[in-house]
Amino acid sequence: MYNTANEVRQMDLNLRKAIMHNVANNSKEQLENTIEDAIQRGEEKYLPGLGVLFEAIWTHANEQQKDMMLTTLEQAVKQ
Repeated sequence: MYNTANEVRQMDLNLRKAIMHNVANNSKEQLENTIEDAIQRGEEKYLPGLGVLFEAIWTHANEQQKDMMLTTLEQAVKQ
């Protein structure tokens, strides 16, 4: 069990770093395969990794790209 909020935050940062390290040298095709595989498996254990990848996309996207993602997401959640 974690004793402090700082320990939990440290674990979160370590998880982010580990996920980014694991895909740092992946090609576009490998990244796509990673995402597709995680979605197809449908297991909750892959959600943190997908979240970290989405965070990377979001933080590197410009406003137009973010708007496009939000429009796509809005449509997807209504289905």
